[in-house]
Amino acid sequence: MFELEVLPPVTQVRELDTSALVDAMGRAARLEAATAARRLAAIAELFDRRLHEVDADQREQWLIDGHEQVTAEVACALGISRARASALIRVAHALYERLPKTAAKFALGLVDYRVITILVARTELILDDADVATLDAVVARQVHRWNRLSRKKLTDAIDTCVLDIDRLAKKPARTPADDREIGIGPDRDGNAEIWGTVAAPDAIAFDTRLNALADSVCPQDPRTKARRRADALGALSVGATTLACHCGRDDCPTLTEPAPPQPEVVITVVSDPAVGTGYLPGYGVLSEQALADIAERATQQLQLAHPGEHSDPEPGYRPSAALAAFVRARDLTCRFPGCDAPAQVCDVDHTVPWPHGPTHPSNLKILCRRHHLLKTFYTGPRWWKDTQRHDGTIVWTSPTGHTYRTKPHGALLFPSLTRSTGHLDLPAAPPPKPGRGHAMPTRTMTRAQQTAYRINYERTQNAQYYALNPEPPPEPPPF
Repeated sequence: MFELEVLPPVTQVRELDTSALVDAMGRAARLEAATAARRLAAIAELFDRRLHEVDADQREQWLIDGHEQVTAEVACALGISRARASALIRVAHALYERLPKTAAKFALGLVDYRVITILVARTELILDDADVATLDAVVARQVHRWNRLSRKKLTDAIDTCVLDIDRLAKKPARTPADDREIGIGPDRDGNAEIWGTVAAPDAIAFDTRLNALADSVCPQDPRTKARRRADALGALSVGATTLACHCGRDDCPTLTEPAPPQPEVVITVVSDPAVGTGYLPGYGVLSEQALADIAERATQQLQLAHPGEHSDPEPGYRPSAALAAFVRARDLTCRFPGCDAPAQVCDVDHTVPWPHGPTHPSNLKILCRRHHLLKTFYTGPRWWKDTQRHDGTIVWTSPTGHTYRTKPHGALLFPSLTRSTGHLDLPAAPPPKPGRGHAMPTRTMTRAQQTAYRINYERTQNAQYYALNPEPPPEPPPF
């Protein structure tokens, strides 16, 4: 559909004068928008075709419904996460189903993708088809002038169009309470970042508790108050009433205080002495020093054994603790393309289902529950297939026949895990049994019902606001 050969080479920009460079940026931006429009058009068409397949309506109540299956296809095709793929589907479907005139301007490269995403989000509360068509016509006449607007001005422009058509469809303003959240993510070298917004009384109580724990050490503790407060979070999370002192003195007065019982917290770290570094699932690679700090605090260290190239299959369905530990260490994350779910919260899956396929390291891999269900219930000739190689490589074949290969992340970090676990002569996966779908976990509401419920809730909020804040009557003319 597109050929890179029709574009001038990137090195050609060096031959342009400064004015031509600015022109080149503008043309490239328009081409980028036009290309993004075609990407969304392809996504929307794929989504529409999948929803009109013979048994699509039977899967609406499934936890892994048709939308989730298309999300997996899009994520694999574009090499992106499930969350990003799902967002693209939402924008693509809304744009081409509800706003075709605006979509035509987008296809010409006249509208930036940023504008499209905000437009779709802020117009979704309009329900009447005629009102949607009116909005589309109004927006299409002016949307090409919105690229340069800031987010605030762009939001104002869209909301003005919405209010002129259906005042109950304006997105309700978010309150501070709506934005309460706590986020945790990886930082550098075994550290994590924590951020969030909470109610002020809770923040005061949290701050007071951190100070109390930080002050529970003796005066000889070498850490700053800021570091003790950071360390106090760990003590607080396990229910401790005091913070362990780091003074190192045998006569430290805090040693006479009985330590409260500590709940068990399991933190799995994978390391290889030959490499010198470690890996904390969900947080990344650890330096040698960070690994040593964690090892010093560990209550248990297990020696991981590679099963070797000639290991025998285990007799039952469930792998032994040693075999499961090896598979988790080798894979580290879910093995579906683009998924980073840590192995500790994932399932151990038989690539060829047991008992047709053995409980053996060359037939086991890690899948998160979502992708485990996808593989289990969207299987067969027209759905997903996966094959496994002796080094842990998984080759996925999508419903369209495209293939995607994933390597075990642990094997990339720790070379000793790349050794073969043995070739297996495995049969093809058996065809799915009739009625298998009855075992799929179900939703309490379909995705469409959830969307309708949320839209109705937000429109009701607007109606209640206008009932309490009626618009003043128009003033009489001055004559």
